[in-house]
Amino acid sequence: MKQISKLFILLTALVLPLLASAQDKPTINAKITGKVIDAKTNEFIIGASVYIKGITNGASTDANGEFSLITAQKLPFTLVVSYVGYQKKEVIINSNKVEIAIEESTNELTDVVVTSRRRQESIQDIPIPISVIRGAVAEDAGAFNPNRLKELIPSVQLYSSNGRNTTLNIRGLGSSFGLTNDGIDPGVGFYVDGVYYARPAATAIDFVDVDRIEVLRGPQGTLFGKNTTAGAFNITTRTPSFTPGATFEASYGNLNYIQVKTSVTGPISKKLAARVSFSGTQRDGTIFNTTTLKPTNTLNNLGFRAQLLYTPSENVNITFAGDNARQRPDGNATVVAGVVPTKRAAYRQFNAIIADLGYKLPTTNPFDRITDADSPWRVNNDFGGASINVDAKIGKGTLTSTSAWRYWIWDPSNDRDFIGLPVLTKSQGNSRHDQWTQEIRYAGQFSERLSGVFGVFLIDQILTSDPVQTEESGSAQWRFAQSSTSALWKTPGLFDGFGTKTTSRLHTFGAAVFSQVDWKISDKLHVLPGIRFNYDKKDVDYKRETYGGLQTTDPALIALKNGLYTNQAFNFSVNENNVSGQITLAYKPSKTFNLFGTFANSYKPVGVNLGGLPTANGAVLLDLARVNPEYVTHYEVGLKTKPSAQSTLNVTLYNTDIKDYQTQVQTAEVGVNRGYLANAEKVRVQGIELDGSIRLNSHFSFTGALSYTDGIYVSFKNAPVPLEETGGTSAFKDVSGGELPGISKWAGSLSGEYINSGKFLSLKGNYFIGLDTYARSTFSSSASPSQYLNIAGYNLVNGRIGFRASNGFSVLLWGRNILDRNYFEQLLPAAGSAGHYAAVLGDPATYGVTLRFTY
Repeated sequence: MKQISKLFILLTALVLPLLASAQDKPTINAKITGKVIDAKTNEFIIGASVYIKGITNGASTDANGEFSLITAQKLPFTLVVSYVGYQKKEVIINSNKVEIAIEESTNELTDVVVTSRRRQESIQDIPIPISVIRGAVAEDAGAFNPNRLKELIPSVQLYSSNGRNTTLNIRGLGSSFGLTNDGIDPGVGFYVDGVYYARPAATAIDFVDVDRIEVLRGPQGTLFGKNTTAGAFNITTRTPSFTPGATFEASYGNLNYIQVKTSVTGPISKKLAARVSFSGTQRDGTIFNTTTLKPTNTLNNLGFRAQLLYTPSENVNITFAGDNARQRPDGNATVVAGVVPTKRAAYRQFNAIIADLGYKLPTTNPFDRITDADSPWRVNNDFGGASINVDAKIGKGTLTSTSAWRYWIWDPSNDRDFIGLPVLTKSQGNSRHDQWTQEIRYAGQFSERLSGVFGVFLIDQILTSDPVQTEESGSAQWRFAQSSTSALWKTPGLFDGFGTKTTSRLHTFGAAVFSQVDWKISDKLHVLPGIRFNYDKKDVDYKRETYGGLQTTDPALIALKNGLYTNQAFNFSVNENNVSGQITLAYKPSKTFNLFGTFANSYKPVGVNLGGLPTANGAVLLDLARVNPEYVTHYEVGLKTKPSAQSTLNVTLYNTDIKDYQTQVQTAEVGVNRGYLANAEKVRVQGIELDGSIRLNSHFSFTGALSYTDGIYVSFKNAPVPLEETGGTSAFKDVSGGELPGISKWAGSLSGEYINSGKFLSLKGNYFIGLDTYARSTFSSSASPSQYLNIAGYNLVNGRIGFRASNGFSVLLWGRNILDRNYFEQLLPAAGSAGHYAAVLGDPATYGVTLRFTY
């Protein structure tokens, strides 16, 4: 903590003089305000994109069609205005207040403007495969959290059995598939307003007042502070405005679904504006628990975000932001999906075990949506933080400093045996995570031919058990743990209340210097080299102590207890540094074609095991504490085209090889909490992605994406055996050539919308009807390929119909999974590997109505 504090002080000391200089000696400035209207009706247009041509500054029109820009540019200069269904317009302005009229177009698509390269630019001009979902589109599609975005972007995979055990991948890469082990870093960067979110729990939180979501595919370590070996989510929220405005949204649906969102913005003083946003979601459960006699898997989410924008001069913007999100669902229950015959003796098979205990599953059909889990459920998930972002116009670029603190508090209670027997009566992996980050970067157009970004990044993290993590067995544990026919297993009370209390602390420090430049060799040819230096250090202090059960001095009984849980403690420290980089060649022979090729190498930091380690002959395998860093080699070729003014069509081919792939594996030992990590010698993921959009006329528009992904273990000679081979002659297996988990070879999405102008209750506006479809093929849900733990492909259809008034009012009727498809999102072997496994079920059909008002 002292170290990071000193670094913050040093960085502040470096930045403040520059900011003071920016304030004391401003260049010629212009504060531009204006309104965008329909050229035919003179009605204002909400959400139009306005930006300065060739410069990073940009904004969107508010509920009154108004915008405000602060720039260091000297008048006159060119503003670019674009909006869906209207012709893009370039206007040379000579005054500080303007009104711009744009005309409807039946034959042009609007430009999608993004800031991933630290400047405002069209998505079709960027030599990066990128998908963009506007906040309004996500809201209409019901994608109120990242998990639902995967239905719009087929290259994204997200799996979550609860807030902690969440995996976010792009092209099948990023984080290990399965239960979370806190000792590794994610390979997909998750950023909100420039702040890096280190914990995967962030992806389980509802969006609050989001303007747009940019999903970049492939390594992006030369553009972003934290290394991103698989891609990045770059989320931008709506900013405070000096023009008063507010939005209010309320939804009601089946299962007593209620969602309320509101946001208020406006000036506090001449130089200070604020924005306060709130989101709340609740819904009844989708699974019935016959033990508690009530539904479980409810939604109960709250989110809050507040921002202050301070503009001490025309050259400087300072944004203070704070947010908090809280989830209190009634459990994240799974249902038993099946039973696998293992290679253990007959008496150790699941069906034989439950027969001896006089137990019967409540149902053998997982889509009955019934569980009898008997351990108390608790899924308390708290996530939040605060940040200060300073943007200062200096010279020909912008100096940005982003300082942030974030926290995560996880307070769970789970039923890891998945059934109504007291096998594992407690599974409580309580944790607290604090992170401090500092990023400073300078981005700009340095000359007519050279632009780029240069930055430094620091992150300090402390993850601790809060205060202790508990695993405890019940009275039925003896039968599941039984590994011989000895009568000693039946000793009364042998395992009752026998468990472990674990205290752990992981301290991670990381530092990086990164840069990427865009060298314009000619009007058609650009070269974009980038380089990055990483330093990572991790210190682990782990201690697990057993307690409870039958107190005995009998060596034979002690040996049986030790076969289930043992004391374990270790300290471990590791540090690594590396240099990585990439180079992209972009060729744009015309305005309608953009061809690019990229070679990149990247590193995913060294990992440590933080959930207990396997044992051999009673000895802890300490050499498994360290997990080697991943070394990524990536090739990519892409083509972005605009076949006509009404359409876009993009294609990307890629190949990614990873040496020492960090993978999550399971073990038959109940005492190894959340599995453990290992390195596969080499994996390869290759594929092709196709996406496009077309606007047929002023009424019909379509967008779609298709991905083919082939991911295999090129070499994994010491993999764990799949569930069905538990109890065989070996605990490990050569799965080289097998498929990576979580990857469908084929996935695709298609969305269409029909719009027609009209009146509703005397209000002018547009009627609309939209359909979104998502489909994916079969994929594996096991770290080692299994003939049982495969999830069948499925398709989902979502729809909406409604009216958007020009005064900001809208109403829509919506439905998700309207065909009521039954499908699995994930399959999970139960702890102890007795042969049964559970499923995370996809939601059934849901439907409702949403009212929204903006002014």
